Amino acid sequence: MLQPLIDLKNISKSFDGQIVLDDLSLTVKENTFVTLLGPSGCGKTTTLRIIGGFESPDKGQVLFDGQDITQIPPNRRQLNTVFQKYALFPHMNIAENIAFGLKIKGKSKSYIQDKIAYALKLVNLDGYENRSVDSLSGGQQQRIAIARAIVNEPRLLLLDEPLGALDLKLRQDMQYELIRLKNELGITFIYVTHDQEEALTMSDTIVVMNQGYIQQMGTPEQIYNEPENAFVADFIGESNIVDGLMLHDELVEIFGAKFACVDKGFGTKQPVDVVIRPEDIDLVEPENGTLIGTVTHLIFKGVHYEMEVTTDNGFEWLVHSTDMFPVGKKVGIHVDPFDIQIMNKPASEDEEAVGVNE
Repeated sequence: MLQPLIDLKNISKSFDGQIVLDDLSLTVKENTFVTLLGPSGCGKTTTLRIIGGFESPDKGQVLFDGQDITQIPPNRRQLNTVFQKYALFPHMNIAENIAFGLKIKGKSKSYIQDKIAYALKLVNLDGYENRSVDSLSGGQQQRIAIARAIVNEPRLLLLDEPLGALDLKLRQDMQYELIRLKNELGITFIYVTHDQEEALTMSDTIVVMNQGYIQQMGTPEQIYNEPENAFVADFIGESNIVDGLMLHDELVEIFGAKFACVDKGFGTKQPVDVVIRPEDIDLVEPENGTLIGTVTHLIFKGVHYEMEVTTDNGFEWLVHSTDMFPVGKKVGIHVDPFDIQIMNKPASEDEEAVGVNE
């Protein structure tokens, strides 16, 4: 059973009177890869900085392995942070950059040399000890920043959008590197990003945040397949989010058409939000569809076609399919019951921001 390593208890934080985190509580278990995901200004970086000791909460506690570390400075916490700006020292070579923290701790020369060699091998940069920082690519510099953090043997590694400045191919390579490092080292990772694909690729647990609140926390599969509110559904991947009327258990009405679903407990004739992923829509002959529409847009995306299908009420359905239907073709829309996700409508804008965890 994995033990809790970090416990945030009722954390609140404001800047200039603006609430950034509002009574946030979060538990991170040891040896997991947890991603804080959300749009700019949602509070994810502030959460990371509070864990790292770079910001103090206005109220609440930060527990590390059961001990209160809320007032302990960053250099006395068993963690290291890797930022988007790598903060390597340009006047030092690679070995000196990696050894910086170890020298401060007063480690022996032989210990430091062994650790440098070990860290460079881990990040696949053996033999780079004497190279200058300026001679490295962005991806290589990022690896050195990670190596510098790893040699200190932290129990927790904080990463604040560390791949944001890299190009797509390099970013994907580094995602796999980080997964490998986490598995090899047994370090707990807390990772901040606004990139949904990055979160889905790397995480054991995703924490979706908005306006200082946790909207949903779960595995990548749970977050993608079972979003708990419209914000999560819209932020993670692409979705068709439509107004529905829950007629009764396992039957929802969408634009006047009745769709079988598997959801229960929403009451009778209750307005709901309905989420249907583009890849879960089957386009069929018009007479076989629950709704009928016309293909109004078509793009080839390589692995699938992306189409827009406009139904009689004017709603544009986003559809991903390996089958191509030309613009102008009449089609039927069919969705399997298991692929329809029903959610309660928020009663107010405040409730929408707070999400399901308040």
